[in-house]
Amino acid sequence: MRLSDFDYNVPEEFIAQHPIKQRDHSKLMVINRAQKTIAHKKFYDIVDYLNPGDLLVVNETKVYPARLSATKDRTEAKVEVFLLRELENSLWEVMVKPARKVRIGNKLTIAEGVQCDVIDNTVSGGRVVRFNNIPKETLYKLIDEVGQSPLPPYIDREPTEEDKEKYQTVYARKRGAVAAPTAGLHFTLDLMQKIKDKGVKIHPIVLHIGLGTFRPVTVEDLSRHRMDSEYFEVSADTALAINEARSRGKRIVAVGTSVVRTLETVTVSGFQITPRRGWTDKFIHPPYEFKMVDVLVTNFHQPKSTLIMQVSAFTGHELIMKGYQEAVKKKYRFFSYGDAMIII
Repeated sequence: MRLSDFDYNVPEEFIAQHPIKQRDHSKLMVINRAQKTIAHKKFYDIVDYLNPGDLLVVNETKVYPARLSATKDRTEAKVEVFLLRELENSLWEVMVKPARKVRIGNKLTIAEGVQCDVIDNTVSGGRVVRFNNIPKETLYKLIDEVGQSPLPPYIDREPTEEDKEKYQTVYARKRGAVAAPTAGLHFTLDLMQKIKDKGVKIHPIVLHIGLGTFRPVTVEDLSRHRMDSEYFEVSADTALAINEARSRGKRIVAVGTSVVRTLETVTVSGFQITPRRGWTDKFIHPPYEFKMVDVLVTNFHQPKSTLIMQVSAFTGHELIMKGYQEAVKKKYRFFSYGDAMIII
């Protein structure tokens, strides 16, 4: 398939700019692959599409408020420092805006007594900075206090304090992401309890989502696209639970494309998974034979994105594009703060 196969038109007014008041009251499109049917529900109805013995796998990565305001030494120019990922020894990879104003050797002041030195450039146009004389936990606390939520580029407004809560799943545990696993934003603690009460087990993985999730594919030949690497963890407990569920013929339900990438990365021969941590640049697009995922919960994704390509591979291209067309007709809300679908 080609890049142009994954294009579609979504009216700008359907791109959700704010979160819905009640997480689990968003719309839920239900796509049945076997029957080629599409139904329309509310997200809290998802319980009806889960079976006792199913294993629900969630991504418990935690988004940190990665957008920081800084002042450049000598000129007092204001710049934005976007924290991409922590490296080691107080080093961070960052994006800066405007980039032309920030050079190696500059010192940036984030807050009183908190500064970082620009020590290198990156191949992607970013910078490497070193925070000086500040313990890691103190820096984390400062970031949480003064940083802004790293909202996606298609949300055309400034972040608010509400976003620090809403652009975060209720089960987020391990900080490290600069983009939320948005399929999980619809779950509430009460809904998760109802799912457990039905006999569904819930187990976590971690994949720290980076800005690459929003990077458009620019090559018509998909085999030439290269994914950004993202860090993941699959614990021994989760691997054991998944393997046991598979051995009993139970379904693995992935909450989000990040869970799919992680599980498909760690699948070994015999359709079993092994506990692992590391980096993945796995790019899933049609045609692809899924080895570990039976049901997918996901949001509506940008045209020509790697995310819609993965969902197309799972659903079938014709059926998923029909679903997107129907979502436009029925005025679904799109993208990170938008509505959801479950593909069974």
